[in-house]
Amino acid sequence: MPAPHLPARFDHVGSFLRPAYLLDARAQKARGSISAEHLREVEDRAISEVVKFQRDVGLKSITDGEFRRTYFHIDFLEQLGGVKTDIPVTIRKPDGTEELAPPVMRVIDKVRHTTDIQRADFEYLKQQVGQLAPGATPKVTIPSPTMLHFRGGRAGISRDAYPELDPAFYDDVAKAYGEELKSLADAGCTYVQMDDTNLAYLCDERMREAARQRGDDPNELPFRYAMFINKVVAHKPAGMTLAMHLCRGNFKSTHAAAGNYEPVAEALLSLMHIDAYFLEYDDDRSGDFRPLRYLAKDKAVVLGLVTTKFGQLESKDALKRRIEEAAKYAPLAQMGLSPQCGFSSTVHGNNIAVDDQRRKLALVVETAHEVWGEA
Repeated sequence: MPAPHLPARFDHVGSFLRPAYLLDARAQKARGSISAEHLREVEDRAISEVVKFQRDVGLKSITDGEFRRTYFHIDFLEQLGGVKTDIPVTIRKPDGTEELAPPVMRVIDKVRHTTDIQRADFEYLKQQVGQLAPGATPKVTIPSPTMLHFRGGRAGISRDAYPELDPAFYDDVAKAYGEELKSLADAGCTYVQMDDTNLAYLCDERMREAARQRGDDPNELPFRYAMFINKVVAHKPAGMTLAMHLCRGNFKSTHAAAGNYEPVAEALLSLMHIDAYFLEYDDDRSGDFRPLRYLAKDKAVVLGLVTTKFGQLESKDALKRRIEEAAKYAPLAQMGLSPQCGFSSTVHGNNIAVDDQRRKLALVVETAHEVWGEA
């Protein structure tokens, strides 16, 4: 049987490495050499290919690879009324590695849903899945609404629009998200994943201190965000699975935060009304599995044990041992397996080869079959 709410015991976070011809077309569009319509035709071709790629690997949930996006979050959030985002800046660290500085995201007016953001993209994905991977579930990935608060705090939200945040700001954002979810449901979507860096960042003491400097209490924020997410869930259409992926940063194989899930575990796994969680657990920066003791009985947790940051393939035996360790704190029946993140959270992609991407996904599918006995 699949894990609760999910298509299978194995899954993935959503984004894939962009093919070179798609990157070239995006560059041409940026220079004005081709039209938006021409670029969309190229994206359509690439999405058709990535649907077949996912089918051939054996995945049961299938995304469009986020091939129409530059950044996993900005491309969505800037289409909400009242939201203004600035493009992130790449910072080169003294050790030569690169880090994507978080975008400045500001709420400059009342937040509202002014257009169907993902519907047309989903409709094309659904068509391709129906033709090329019948029986699989098309999945849409969107950024978490907490991003409209965490990055800027109170200072990033207009006091003219929102003299007080609670309840008006949270209610407006939840309503906007609810209208987007309804739009997707009306098009036949049954599976949506929200990508959230902020709860994972609140596991890192540096990020917690930054929250304090913005005037927020990092011990209180996880509970406030659970309330915030629950307002979104209250708008969720019947029959839709709503999952959340926690990410510590995934730009060009780097990460932005580290730390055990303990500071957010109770609010996240016990109090939040999400159906399923995708948790990063690919190396020591994520801590141990003890926080899983908070997992509510009706929820699923997908263990992100296979890294998307580097090409070296994990040992199947080592993955099984880690699943056994996790099962000391939460029931095995409520678990699944996935990579820790997407392979290309931004258009730039991680430092990993396409063949490694395929091998890692195949390893996830094979290991899950052997652990949970799915045929």
